[in-house]
Amino acid sequence: MKLWRIPEDNNDTPEARTAIEEASALLRAGGVVAFPTETVYGLGCDAVNTEAVERVFAAKGRPSDNPLIVHIAAERQLEPIVKPYSGTAAKLMAAFWPGPLTIVLPARQGAVSPRVTAGLDTVAVRMPAHETALRLIAAAGCPIAAPSANRSGRPSPTRAGHVQEDLEGRIDGLVDGGPAAVGLESTVVEAEEGYIRILRPGSITAEELAAAGGCEVIGHAEGATDEQSGQQAAPRSPGMKYTHYAPAGAMTLVAGAPEAVSGYIMEAAVKAAAKGRRTGVLVYEEHAAAYEADAVLVLGSLSRPADAARTLYDALRTFDQLGIEEIWAQAWPLEGIGAALMNRLTKAAGGRLVQV
Repeated sequence: MKLWRIPEDNNDTPEARTAIEEASALLRAGGVVAFPTETVYGLGCDAVNTEAVERVFAAKGRPSDNPLIVHIAAERQLEPIVKPYSGTAAKLMAAFWPGPLTIVLPARQGAVSPRVTAGLDTVAVRMPAHETALRLIAAAGCPIAAPSANRSGRPSPTRAGHVQEDLEGRIDGLVDGGPAAVGLESTVVEAEEGYIRILRPGSITAEELAAAGGCEVIGHAEGATDEQSGQQAAPRSPGMKYTHYAPAGAMTLVAGAPEAVSGYIMEAAVKAAAKGRRTGVLVYEEHAAAYEADAVLVLGSLSRPADAARTLYDALRTFDQLGIEEIWAQAWPLEGIGAALMNRLTKAAGGRLVQV
């Protein structure tokens, strides 16, 4: 695997330009290259090249009915791949692109590989707010299909080292652009005249969407349930159908008053430790002193939920590095980005949620 390093704050040096040229050439030739975005690292390929797309699915071990997000560097790249779309979608593009928002749009037949759309008549598109990503996509000269650059089911990668842990020897190249600024995957929406439906919550909140779109926002009121597609139907968005983001250890999410939550977790952790199990707890900064375990990791402060978003996946991977076998995590309040955090925590726990 070829490795290039491009500092986000100094990405127009001769070395950076050479890296972009080499990485984009690999993409044009049907290669698979991981690259940084503001959300998480993506695993990119030419969205039109079915053979390249199949290599992405193989590298990740990803179910074939899970669609991929297409990344573009400029709005002019939309016309060849999507049919006319709603005015609501246009408003969201104007407000949030480049940025961590993916919009599901009507796809032109044959414009991208059917493996990208999972056979649906729609395609999910976003324009990342990351200069290195935009330069790479523009240099490649094609829309780039890119799920997160991790093995399917594992915590998403927010650092180049996470990509190496999961995909070393399975992909052609990796552009190291430093840690991701947001740390959670993009918000995914369908935008029609008169309403916006959230398919996957992210850092762009329902309140922000409503203000920009000037219409009702539906879906994901609680952020923790997104199995809208049903057992047999192909999901319309990544992150809707399968367990994701999971650490190796068994994880349980615990919700309730802080004292009740800490009492439940500590009792469970003591019992697990007595059986010889390595225990871990994921907690708020404000309540960390109440816990003892083999690993007590602070997700962030309740007053700074964006910090928690940036550190979530790194914390889950740290539990793995420490050999933690049983994990308990405090539930996060559902306001704002908390809906996205709870969505990811619930999936990481495989739906194991205890209310105390």
